[in-house]
Amino acid sequence: MSSASDPLAALGALPGVAESVESVRKAVDRVYGHRVMRRRGGEITSEAALRAARGSAALSAADWALEEVRRRTDFSADAEALTVGAALRLTAEAGQLLSIWRQSPMRVLARLHLVASGSAVAGDVVGRPRLAGEPVEEPLVDLPLPDAEEVAGRLDGLARLVIAGGSAPALVTAAVVHGELLALRPFASYNGLVARAAERIVLINSGLDPKAICPAEVGHAEQGAEAYLEAFKGYVSGTAEGMAAWIAHCGRAVELGARESTAVCEALQRGAA
Repeated sequence: MSSASDPLAALGALPGVAESVESVRKAVDRVYGHRVMRRRGGEITSEAALRAARGSAALSAADWALEEVRRRTDFSADAEALTVGAALRLTAEAGQLLSIWRQSPMRVLARLHLVASGSAVAGDVVGRPRLAGEPVEEPLVDLPLPDAEEVAGRLDGLARLVIAGGSAPALVTAAVVHGELLALRPFASYNGLVARAAERIVLINSGLDPKAICPAEVGHAEQGAEAYLEAFKGYVSGTAEGMAAWIAHCGRAVELGARESTAVCEALQRGAA
């Protein structure tokens, strides 16, 4: 990330990013303007959370059918079940942490890892960045792992950016938070789930998606793991083109999340007709 006074705003000026931001805003506005949202917004939010959890878990090697996620009550049977359970807990918890995020993002990240881990991870590695020599389990990303010292420094820089705010569009901030956490993999486990939950928090807290009805996690999963990783490599590259491609990928994910909730609205409208 740049050392300029407002590096996130600088990213917003990259070629193609403004178009992505505008496209996302239009997609979000369309679903918020749907007539069903005026009467049954709470149902849309709940359904979006369930679908978000399913999508995030799918990218962490637990690709379950939506109805299986909906009906299951026990998420302790195996690694996939633990991942789906973690994703469900994170989507529920994200909305409880909005007031803390802008003051103490590190506190929120620690809480997210604690919630994701539940009782599945033993020892003192839960809820804190990893120390030197501690292993990381992340099923999707196998890029070189930054050492603990670099992780600490970059997390501090990310926290400072979040606290400082700035003029960057919400999409840009959400994409950078997501990408940086995925690149650092600061925790011993569940880093992908935590990164996507943090993106969710930014999108809600920024006011872009205050009711959490445009789940980017759905869109990330719909675009597929291969496209997700290819776009993420652009973020890791640090080039202008790579960063713009990652932001555009995240923008498309939000648009697809909005499309998913629009379809839910249409289904509810047909059912009420």
